[in-house]
Amino acid sequence: MPKPMREYLKSDVECEGLLECFYGLGDLDREVFGVLTAADRPLTVDEVAERVDRERSTAYRSVQRLVEAGFCRKEQVNDAGGGYHHVFEPAPADEVAHDLQRMLNDWYATMGQLVGEFEIKYGEGTQRSVGH
Repeated sequence: MPKPMREYLKSDVECEGLLECFYGLGDLDREVFGVLTAADRPLTVDEVAERVDRERSTAYRSVQRLVEAGFCRKEQVNDAGGGYHHVFEPAPADEVAHDLQRMLNDWYATMGQLVGEFEIKYGEGTQRSVGH
């Protein structure tokens, strides 16, 4: 179950917490993102799986969640003898930050609208006197 916003505001949140807060990504996803950002070149799923000590299918699902969230990119590499494989690398930090800022702005606008609706629905005319 996700944490209430009040808990997030009271806790010491690190920038990697944005992965969980904005996208619902978990600890393994954060670890995989760390592996991808620490690498000096794009990595295959097998390399990611080895570095996080997980099965290939588990690492693949995590990498796919990062791709879907926009935190990393997938590229096809054609093999010399025919066939291909995919490699993964983190998306540029400025692009991710821009998307996060846009999402935060959208969230803020939505929350502001909901607060206004709350005030209209439960505000003047619906208040009851205390103790009566």
